[in-house]
Amino acid sequence: MMGCEACSAPCKEATGQGSRTTSTPKRPTADAVVALIGQPNSGKSTLFNGLTGARQHVGNWPGKTVEFKSGIYRFGKKSFEIVDLPGSYALAPNSAEEEVTCTYATSGAADVALIFADASQLERSLYMLASFAGTDCPTVLIVNMMDVAQRQGKTVDCSLLEQRLGIPVVPMVASDRSRYDTVGEAIEKALNQHLIVRNPPAVDREAEETQPEAVQQNATVRFRWIEHLLEGAVTESSSAPRLSKFDRIAIGSKLSKPFTILMILVGFLLAFVPAMPVMAIGGAVSSLGQEVAILLTGTGAPDAVGSFLSGVVFNSLCFGIMMVGYVLGINLVFGIYEEVGYMARISYVFDNTMARFGLQGKSVMPFLMCLGCTMGGVSGSRVVDSWGQRMLTVAMAWAIPCASTWGVVPVLAVAFFGWGAPLVVVAIFAVTLLLMWIAGKVFGPRLVPADARKGLVMEMPPYHKPRLGGIVRTACLKSWQMFKRAIKVVAVFAFVIWLLTYSPTGGVEGSLLYAIGKAIEPITLFFGLTWQTFTAWLCALVIKESALGVLSGLFAGTGTANAAVIGAATGTAVVAGNIGELMAQAISAPAALAFIFAFTFNVPCSASVSATYAEVHSMKWTVAIIAFYIVASLLLGCVVYHVALLFF
Repeated sequence: MMGCEACSAPCKEATGQGSRTTSTPKRPTADAVVALIGQPNSGKSTLFNGLTGARQHVGNWPGKTVEFKSGIYRFGKKSFEIVDLPGSYALAPNSAEEEVTCTYATSGAADVALIFADASQLERSLYMLASFAGTDCPTVLIVNMMDVAQRQGKTVDCSLLEQRLGIPVVPMVASDRSRYDTVGEAIEKALNQHLIVRNPPAVDREAEETQPEAVQQNATVRFRWIEHLLEGAVTESSSAPRLSKFDRIAIGSKLSKPFTILMILVGFLLAFVPAMPVMAIGGAVSSLGQEVAILLTGTGAPDAVGSFLSGVVFNSLCFGIMMVGYVLGINLVFGIYEEVGYMARISYVFDNTMARFGLQGKSVMPFLMCLGCTMGGVSGSRVVDSWGQRMLTVAMAWAIPCASTWGVVPVLAVAFFGWGAPLVVVAIFAVTLLLMWIAGKVFGPRLVPADARKGLVMEMPPYHKPRLGGIVRTACLKSWQMFKRAIKVVAVFAFVIWLLTYSPTGGVEGSLLYAIGKAIEPITLFFGLTWQTFTAWLCALVIKESALGVLSGLFAGTGTANAAVIGAATGTAVVAGNIGELMAQAISAPAALAFIFAFTFNVPCSASVSATYAEVHSMKWTVAIIAFYIVASLLLGCVVYHVALLFF
């Protein structure tokens, strides 16, 4: 953790970074706009989701790659637009996210500001209020995590704080919906009576923009103001716990990193518990689609109708539902990690390591999760606070082979190279690290410029018992939002593959993909890909597992376009037990090796693409990393193929 030189408390103070021109998104019709302002892990998002429910939308700030969340909260006959601003420790920007918060908070766009503070550590978490005090915006102080403070033996006199500040002070547990009406009443009171902070700290705000020494002077003044404000308002039992024994292992020993990796992997496995039932429903939808196609064909309907319904409509729903299942599991498990206070420890332990790539410690979690599922890793990237670092994390994470990839690679490696197969696996891991490094070098300067790479500034939250009801509601809401955004991307992928692989005659020779593949085979052979392996490489864009199904359809004698359609759409096509041997008779070892590398480092799958777009809200950057990995995979196939020709 880092803090101001004037104190030991973690906070962010910096000189101005030029004129701030961040525009605000278009406001929907509402009686008032309420901005949620506070440091990370203060409970803003929990209260935001609780107040707005499904009446919210997520996008980017105009002209900024920073996530914007707003929603409607209905209280009585009034409706309030709630704007959840990015977490910040003070109104002094050190990042694009904090610049948005600072600009919005001081622009007059909000009619009321809800400032969040952590009841368990008020001395430090009130710094945002001290920074905001002095503005003309009606203000409400939300003293969150009162349950944590109580377990620590602390008592907070919110009535006394309200008397001293002159604004409504609401004691809260953000996930406790029974307190939401109190929040609505406080908003109305602050708005109707125009209540602003009484006797704010005497600081020179204008000097902070141009004089570095003023930053430290104002910080000192603000912390003294906080001390006077809390005098007699907070009492602490002498028996309150001071040190967590768990943290001696979690963040304070040589075992901290291995322990953290273990906790992440355990969380990844636990995510499958709630995910599997939902994913099973997705599989049932796909099977239903096949039954519908057979039924329609039996009634005399054109084959194209049944094939389209099965291969595009039902399978798009299948992918979407399966994706929702896993996203739900990830959000539930790691929502608990976040709620209990462990997520901040992950950042702390790995921050120095990830900083070498311009990332923060939280990025290690999606990296490890990608070993199981790239989509899960992408979804897990939402714990990264900075948009640029989140996008860079995703761009690098795509290089990590997922479990589905490892279901294909060993089959071919053993068939073609026998005892040399382990060398192929070692080479893949080496290329993984190399490609992650290259992705960091290619995308890093744009996403996380060198002058924006700063040390980790965070508050280590205390451990506390999670409220499962709030976590479940939030996880379901996020899953539904992702499904709505992602199903469009999945449907496009499924439609394109169906269009390419469908054949009116059922034979692969009648498909558009066959015609294209044969026509460009002289080009794909330069990259070491025959038209059959190129077909499998292309179909793997939908789902990785499809590769073996497609290869079986093309090499094992079934030779039908429908086999390729089913394999590409569901990954459940019958795979010949000797597919490796059959391929070995048809293509050379260099061609097989080229396919293995091109397949491994291709775009993970359509679900991962849709999850990426849903997380980063940027079509431009999503397309950019798609293009990067398509080019990288083909170039790797080309290099491997031509080098292998020298030895085989």
